Amino acid sequence: MKRKIITIVCAVLAIAIGGIAAAEEIKESRQAKEEKQQEETAKEETAANPDAEVKSGLTKEQEEIREKIKATYQVDNQQAIADRLEEEKASGEYTASDMLIEYNPFGTNTQSLYVYFETEEPAAISYNVHVSDSDIGDFRRDVWQEEEYTTEHEFQMIGLIPDTDNTITFYITEEDGSTDTKEIVYEMGSLLGEEETVLKTKMDGEEEELSNGLYVILGNDSDALDFMYYYDNQGVLRGEVPVIGYRSHRLLFRDQSMYYSISETQMARMNPLGQITAVYDLGTYKLHHDYVFDDNGNMLILATDTTQDSVEDIILRLDVNSGAVSEVLDLGDLFGRFKEERVKNDSGELDWIHINTIQWIGDGSVLLSSRETSSIIKIDHIYDGPAVAYIIAEKAVWADTEYENQVLSKEGDFTIQGGQHSITYVDDPSLADGQYYLYMFNNNIGYSATRPDFDWSALGLTETSATEGDTSYYYEYLVDENTGTFQLTDSFKLPYSGYVSSVQNLDGNTIADSGTAGTFGEYDEDHHLIAQFEMQVEKYIYRVYKYDFDGFYFRAGK
Repeated sequence: MKRKIITIVCAVLAIAIGGIAAAEEIKESRQAKEEKQQEETAKEETAANPDAEVKSGLTKEQEEIREKIKATYQVDNQQAIADRLEEEKASGEYTASDMLIEYNPFGTNTQSLYVYFETEEPAAISYNVHVSDSDIGDFRRDVWQEEEYTTEHEFQMIGLIPDTDNTITFYITEEDGSTDTKEIVYEMGSLLGEEETVLKTKMDGEEEELSNGLYVILGNDSDALDFMYYYDNQGVLRGEVPVIGYRSHRLLFRDQSMYYSISETQMARMNPLGQITAVYDLGTYKLHHDYVFDDNGNMLILATDTTQDSVEDIILRLDVNSGAVSEVLDLGDLFGRFKEERVKNDSGELDWIHINTIQWIGDGSVLLSSRETSSIIKIDHIYDGPAVAYIIAEKAVWADTEYENQVLSKEGDFTIQGGQHSITYVDDPSLADGQYYLYMFNNNIGYSATRPDFDWSALGLTETSATEGDTSYYYEYLVDENTGTFQLTDSFKLPYSGYVSSVQNLDGNTIADSGTAGTFGEYDEDHHLIAQFEMQVEKYIYRVYKYDFDGFYFRAGK
């Protein structure tokens, strides 16, 4: 696919001046430049607000598609489709030579087929998708079934390539190893969205070095329609999952179901066939950034209470069985005085703490990533008397506050994290009790719209732009609760992204998304780049996490 490449040529004007007046002019110019850069950052925040669901300028066709997507997330509609498929199954005898196949019946993945048939002997099922385009390799997967070998086979096959003939070969393998095949040709139509079928890819290593799974694009934010996208290790699109609006922030799996956000106010539950089995409405709350399961299967969701004057400072609990939603923490109750001293940003919002990740660490405790304060906060007893346990930050950030003595001590000489995203808690059994690893995408930005007078550059955080900067980092800390310390145990450079972005450790590799740069890549254990993928972006790629979908779409290991 041809890509538009925009080359920005920056002209640098050098002015030679001398004397005292010249020095003063240079000083004033630098101050003006810093002020202008801060203004530009504020504009970037306003124009590319990661948490705004604004859909202006949709075409008539896109509006019609969006209405269909809304209907897709009506549970009654989904159940009616499931009932119809059951009737179809009962109306005939479907075998390997005469399968019941229907294109995307539930409307939840435009690159999928529903498949049903029976075999006389128990069998495992695999499939391979092949197209004639030499730039697109085959896509082969083993199908997940409740039992590996069974006589009834019902599954969602994904990985179709749009606007072309797909040759699909089904492999039907019995327990004795004998295999029969069935081949069909299916011509898929167009995608609903406008994402690239094949990404621009830079392969520095071998494809075999990449971890198993599909890269899931969680928020290629734009003013058009919204989707999740699945890309394989060759950068080929294998799934397009429509959502009503905003974005999905991560995928959660539990009890053969996949959970994800579908708008600012709704979560959905999907089964392996692609059927939406539940939609949860959050009422007057708006979700943002992240959600996680606790040990009892309740979902904790980062939220905004739309009846309050502040944003992104609430944690909700969703009972996924009953659908009940309750507020468990208002951070304003814990940091009241600190909140009172903050000012509204240029969007008119009191985004005073901006929580962008939540990690459940057990025993009623969570870790929260606060972008606005470049801090990581541990909260204990979240369900019963929430309290701040400690803060991982530079002490200067919390100086002269009631929490300055709860900031852990930094061991070693390194620049603190700045505007971090996607923190991940790692419980390593080789460590002593009270120790754990914590890794993150360190955006390496020093900017706080609600605290404009704070000097982040004094902490070594000199970048202030969302898009223009030198380097972001992968950071890993060893946190020792026993000694009240943290130290940097691993880091490496990543393409700069002042906002959004993510990192994920998987199978010894690291997947990193530099959101505003529009790139994501996978690195080996020595931090050497294996592959990098580039997307066309209108704003940024919010997050990229990789999932193997074992026990959902696929059988483990495939």
